[in-house]
Amino acid sequence: MSFQARKSTITAQPLIAVRNVRASSRWYADLLGAEWLPEHRHRDVYDRISHSGQLLLQLHAWDEENHPNLVNADLAPLGHGVLLWFQVDDFDSVVKRARSLGAEIIEEPHVNPAPRHREIWIRDPDGYVVVVASPDGECSS
Repeated sequence: MSFQARKSTITAQPLIAVRNVRASSRWYADLLGAEWLPEHRHRDVYDRISHSGQLLLQLHAWDEENHPNLVNADLAPLGHGVLLWFQVDDFDSVVKRARSLGAEIIEEPHVNPAPRHREIWIRDPDGYVVVVASPDGECSS
């Protein structure tokens, strides 16, 4: 089978290292209106945030299970050059939830003229930059 004839699916499944998996899981689930998964015995080390059956984000505790690149949190520039970007249909609700969570707001809600959508830039409890955006084209030119 040639490369072009092969059908494949690619889905991003980002994973970030956090200091408190349980608290970060709750924060992201609350922010995004995602499902809070049933309790499981591994939750203090690893968890997944999903919405409507789609994996959005994986969370892993620093310095657990000896995974490369998930060690020595205090030595790494946390997330430098990386943005966790989520597109949502309920932008206004997410903004309200971000404020109620007390998230540090880096950039207030604004229109990004290139994709013609709204964005808010915030910081999560571990210091990662999170951008939440409405669907592309949502705002007229």
